[in-house]
Amino acid sequence: MKSITINGSQRESVGKKATKALRNAGQIPCVLYGGDQPVHFSAGELAFSKLVYTPNVHTVVIALENGQTYDAIMQDIQFHPITDKILHIDFYQLFPNKEITMDIPVHIIGTSKGVLNGGVLRKNKRKLRVKALPANLPDYLEADITPLKIGNKLYVTALENEAYTILHPENTVVCQVTRSRASIAEFEEELEEAEAAAEAEAVAEEGTEAPAAEATSEAQE
Repeated sequence: MKSITINGSQRESVGKKATKALRNAGQIPCVLYGGDQPVHFSAGELAFSKLVYTPNVHTVVIALENGQTYDAIMQDIQFHPITDKILHIDFYQLFPNKEITMDIPVHIIGTSKGVLNGGVLRKNKRKLRVKALPANLPDYLEADITPLKIGNKLYVTALENEAYTILHPENTVVCQVTRSRASIAEFEEELEEAEAAAEAEAVAEEGTEAPAAEATSEAQE
């Protein structure tokens, strides 16, 4: 997985006044968990743009001005309810031999046979929860929709890999190809026509059977 470096400064004071002063100076207060003890630091707002405002996921290298570096992932983020500015970010430290859980985006590849025939692709899961060692975390999961026909579904089992574990039930649908509204309307119209034709045929058969029955009755008399 690709990594982004965040250059920050360790915080000595973590009170409300100090935090407010940091935000007024354009700095984002952060905390790194997962190690022997939490690490409090801050970094400029622009340092997080490629990490936060993107559909992709990344690991993070936190590089502090005292020379210490930490491998981590973003665990939680808080935004201002009105301005949507970042208020606080929590990170979780990574260790090479310790598995970590992340939400990984799903990338659709291929062209579905069902879509070519007028179906519609429905994306049920845009991200999947994955557990793996940091070195095995994928940038994204590929979902090949090429063989999907109208009515077919692609399950998480099709995306399994030995390098990671997908933390969803086997019957979880990643995407599916359904009939479009237009094709449903056409199908219903064809069904109505078929039913009308069958009804007309039944009426016609009843009409031909009646005279035969009368003729038989007259012969008996």
